[in-house]
Amino acid sequence: MAYLAGDIGGTKTHLSLVVEEKGKMVRVKDQKYPSQKYPNLRQIVKEFLKGESHEISKACFGIAGPVKKRKSQATNLPWLVDCDVLEKELHIEKVSLINDLEANAYGLNMLSEEEYYVLNAGDPDAKGNQAMISAGTGLGEAGIFFDGKRHTPFACEGGHVDFAPRNALEDELLRYLRKKFGHVSYERILSGPGLYNVYQFVVETKKESEDLEILKEIQSGDSPRLISEKGESGRSKACVRTLEIFISIYGSEAGNTALKMLALGGVFIGGGIAPTILGAIKRGDFLSSFQGKGRFSELLGGIPIRVVLNDNTALLGSTYYAKHVM
Repeated sequence: MAYLAGDIGGTKTHLSLVVEEKGKMVRVKDQKYPSQKYPNLRQIVKEFLKGESHEISKACFGIAGPVKKRKSQATNLPWLVDCDVLEKELHIEKVSLINDLEANAYGLNMLSEEEYYVLNAGDPDAKGNQAMISAGTGLGEAGIFFDGKRHTPFACEGGHVDFAPRNALEDELLRYLRKKFGHVSYERILSGPGLYNVYQFVVETKKESEDLEILKEIQSGDSPRLISEKGESGRSKACVRTLEIFISIYGSEAGNTALKMLALGGVFIGGGIAPTILGAIKRGDFLSSFQGKGRFSELLGGIPIRVVLNDNTALLGSTYYAKHVM
């Protein structure tokens, strides 16, 4: 039996063809595509499957956006993805769409202990709901409900709730971003583009000065990657300050998510940004911001926190969903 799994993001679409052989899942083809260069998902899948002889029985795609009535308008792409259309045009018996963070959460079932970094060990006997928060191209959040026997992920769009500043600096950041965007969600800060927004705030409000050559490099290049690298290495004081602000707010919203989900069983930090700035996260205010919730600080201190190091977790989750849930 063959399964098609996909992770659809604003930057890239990652597809994998998996075959079940003697009870084991074997990946026979794997390819990444630049999402923005294609008019829709169907064209990417057709290109991926060209010349393939395997008959696909089920396909599951994790997508950055809400899924409603088997359809999703991607958040960071001009794509409307429709399961019924995909089944008909791709000649696949069953196609499912799930939110990308839901896919990430399902993917946790397929990770080994070596694919996590433990940020807070918490209560060794922790049980209960779990939560996931992932800053990448956007900001995704998901809950993982515990019924006493098993964990079941569910999607939400928590990354788009109103940003709530906690101090004078964050008040100033909110005012700065409101002039640019009007409504300011957490995703305007906790994402790749958000990291650049914070950097611009730091430089333009003169929280730190910036070398002109570094400024030009960041403005013309891969801004989130460059800010992360120069912040981690200490080459740019403005980038160091940017990461400090970003990490503090990231920890705070992770704590907010833990409270809303009552995630006593643990919080998972996913997405592409956290592993690249792990040193700064360990040095910074992530944990103190996570736990700094007044009367609930002690409760949050007992919650295990793990950073997911495998950047294919969403794809693994789509594979898991196709085999075990559909």
